[in-house]
Amino acid sequence: MTPETTRATQTAGVAYAGSAYLLWGVLPLYFLLLVPTGPWEVVAWRVLLSFVFCLLLLTVTRGWAPFGVILRQPKLLGWTALAGLLIYVNWQVFLIGTLSDNVVETSLGYFINPITTVLLGVFVLKERIRKLQWAAIAIAAIAVVVIIVAYRAFPWIALSLTASFGVYGLIKKKIGPAVDAVSGLTLESFWLIPIAVVQLIVVASTPAGLTMGGNGWAHAVLLAFAGVATAVPLLLFAAGTRRINLTVIGMIQFITPVMQFVIGVAVLHEPMPPERWAGFIIVWIAIGVFVVDLLIAARRGRRIAQPELV
Repeated sequence: MTPETTRATQTAGVAYAGSAYLLWGVLPLYFLLLVPTGPWEVVAWRVLLSFVFCLLLLTVTRGWAPFGVILRQPKLLGWTALAGLLIYVNWQVFLIGTLSDNVVETSLGYFINPITTVLLGVFVLKERIRKLQWAAIAIAAIAVVVIIVAYRAFPWIALSLTASFGVYGLIKKKIGPAVDAVSGLTLESFWLIPIAVVQLIVVASTPAGLTMGGNGWAHAVLLAFAGVATAVPLLLFAAGTRRINLTVIGMIQFITPVMQFVIGVAVLHEPMPPERWAGFIIVWIAIGVFVVDLLIAARRGRRIAQPELV
């Protein structure tokens, strides 16, 4: 592979992954456009419509053959079922946070998610981590304590988001290339169909009832795009990660929480008293330490990989 080809591949990878994080960053605004649809109904439609969209993608991309191979492996099916439950928790908590004026707290969850992933690697995968990574973990823990004690609020939304997405990432790493992005999302959505149907039945039995089709054609179209809004960023992310290394991913993944934080503070005017600012500033310090560690590790890796001059 020529240097030009490598650069083109990396540029495409950054574009794909960056687009995914940009779309995830503006998702709060999209979901707010769906009001008066509540979080439980939104997630139900998100599951069902993601499944339909993935079936169409499997047909268009001729992905039924590899999908059939996965269906013949019960162990892989079990892992996709567990992944589905975790992403369901993530989606549901994110919607509850977004539609209850807690977008800033959802951003906190994704700010600390990379650090949570490192911590899970230590305790689950028995990985050894560097001193700066331990420092980032300790600083992030201090930030959570500050928010709980000084702000007097337990950040359950942020911690639920980072825990669910962190473990989801571990499962995706475990099954690796055995399950491609479209097949994985198709199966994850499939396992969640019973939950989605029950949620729609429960919502329909409430006084407000279902909102699909009851708030004009524009609202119905927006709600119908919930599946596309779910699947497209995931597919872009998968395309990006195949082309660039994890160091680059580690840098650009902060696009999403930064955008969500700005939306929460500047657009939605969510409260940010000094105690909350203190917690976020400490989190950003932890992120700075984390990014510095990534840069040092990447530089060291390039130095080792560089062939010696004869």
